[in-house]
Amino acid sequence: TVTTTYKTPEDLTQDYHLRELPLGTRGGIRVAEHFPVDAEYEIRVRLRRTAGGTIRGIGEEHHLELTLDGERIGLFPVGSEDAYRPTVLNEQNPGQTVSRAFTADEGMRVRLPIPAGRHEIVAAFVGKPTVLSEETRKPFLRSYVSSNSRLGLPDVDSVLIAGPFDPRRPDDTPSRQRIFTCRPEMSLDDAAPDAAARGPAAPGDAAACARSILSRLGRQAYRRPLETPEIDRLLAFYEEGSRDGGFESGIELALRFLLASPQFIFRLETEPDDLDAGAVYPVADLDLASRLSFFLWSSIPDDELLAVAERGELSAPDELRRQVRRMLADPRASALVENFAGQWLYLRNLANTHPDPPTFPDFDDNLRRALQRETELFFGSVMTEDRSILELLTADYTFLNERLARHYGIPGIYGDRFRRVAVTEDARRGILGHGSLLTVTSYATRTSPVLRGKWILENLLGSPPPPPPPDVPDLEDAGSAEGLSIRARLEQHRANPACAACHARMDPYGFGLENFDAIGRWRSSGPRGEPIDASDVLPDGTAFSGPSELREAILRRPDSFVETFTRKLLTYAAGRGMEYSDAPAVRRIVRAAAEDDYRFSALVDGVVTSDVFRMKVKRPAADAPTAVAADVQ
Repeated sequence: TVTTTYKTPEDLTQDYHLRELPLGTRGGIRVAEHFPVDAEYEIRVRLRRTAGGTIRGIGEEHHLELTLDGERIGLFPVGSEDAYRPTVLNEQNPGQTVSRAFTADEGMRVRLPIPAGRHEIVAAFVGKPTVLSEETRKPFLRSYVSSNSRLGLPDVDSVLIAGPFDPRRPDDTPSRQRIFTCRPEMSLDDAAPDAAARGPAAPGDAAACARSILSRLGRQAYRRPLETPEIDRLLAFYEEGSRDGGFESGIELALRFLLASPQFIFRLETEPDDLDAGAVYPVADLDLASRLSFFLWSSIPDDELLAVAERGELSAPDELRRQVRRMLADPRASALVENFAGQWLYLRNLANTHPDPPTFPDFDDNLRRALQRETELFFGSVMTEDRSILELLTADYTFLNERLARHYGIPGIYGDRFRRVAVTEDARRGILGHGSLLTVTSYATRTSPVLRGKWILENLLGSPPPPPPPDVPDLEDAGSAEGLSIRARLEQHRANPACAACHARMDPYGFGLENFDAIGRWRSSGPRGEPIDASDVLPDGTAFSGPSELREAILRRPDSFVETFTRKLLTYAAGRGMEYSDAPAVRRIVRAAAEDDYRFSALVDGVVTSDVFRMKVKRPAADAPTAVAADVQ
């Protein structure tokens, strides 16, 4: 048996209902688990301990509900008035005592039969009204369980899934249905419509059925039709596996080979044999289909895209644009938000960002998730509604739930559901006012004009500063900084001419965001009570004061931002860094998109129809074949 553990983040506050958990619950965790076979499994819930090893908040009774696919499989009471009363462990040694607060969750387990497949498990407390508001019980939004305090509410720490016990091969699951589109005992005419049979077969013809299954799965795995030798190779593995284990064991062995093949693991692109090294040629339609699907979906082409590529129609610009529109409208295009925006906007860094608790006692995982979700929904709205990408800087709307609205000081937003909200404060408009970006470009205890300025130069203006000289000390070590503001310390740092060359470019952009603290809240004074000075002069001589004027200064040259965005998008799409020879292609994309107000789809069209995306240079024989990892994540 194997035990899989799913833990909640240490700083997750569970004092109220959490997004994506059932209504009427408090705190908890949702787990999507794949169960390999029909069998019995044991599901156990552990509650979070304090530093002293006890469970907090069980001086009164609570009920934890455990559900499987929405159906209750357990309801466990926990807590009582005597939960913290010491009890004798050993009658012969009355001094050895312990309270039930150490072991109150021991009975939170259930063992039951679960069919193979993917199932959803939820462990959460049944919500109940409190006589005393939690706002009066504790001064912070974040819940603390590290102390030995008994106050507060119990939290779910983890869900453990053990098994399988007494396993049985499943008769049928959704995964098996997608694999076994035919059976030896049926005619291929009765098989699933997408069986993609390769020739007629009589009932009971196991080899013909295996050929049908492996040809179809091989086409999906290799992202192209299989050649005859490749099919024969898969059938050889099928025959070897079926000698002792039967039809299903033969298919299993062939699939093992398929999934271990370089043709599946890597995106191997074909090169014409009749071209000399250094010649430029268009990418074949089937390779173009893979490039397009991994760009927009981070996954393999679907049947329609493959069919168009097999007919040799995908390279036609009109058809390529039609496929782009279709794929952007598909829910799978959300991968572009998760992966491209996650890299460009540093959203992936949020998971490893831990602001100092004494300095920012309200920061918890709930806020961390909300900050990331706000930016993802915002970028996704620009993409799905096909808006101008300039709205990424200028939009007068964002997406908030109650937790994030309270963080920003915006009243009238209730509940954990995110909704589009009008931005009334000009400084909050666009991504420069998003707490996600402001948090990942700060240190644990303070803001960093250097990190923020560097991010703007790299990701908005496309002019990254060079790396610092190796002998220059960090800001924290640059002389005695005690009693000095961040601005004064940076001025002291720039006294070194080697530092001034870069900091003169970076620091002004960072100072423009100093009204936002290290977790994105608005402030008018610093940690020592000094007034915030968010004014400076940019390298081109433009004077500004505050985030709004900084944003306006950046937008005076919108082409710089659009070119940088295009370069980032083209890098992501092509899977390689941009070179000086790619600059004309980037400029052509930007000029064409300008005629359509820089709409998102216009930039994507420009990327996929560009020579950078559609053309390739013939490599010397020693360098061929070219392989690109299939998983862009």
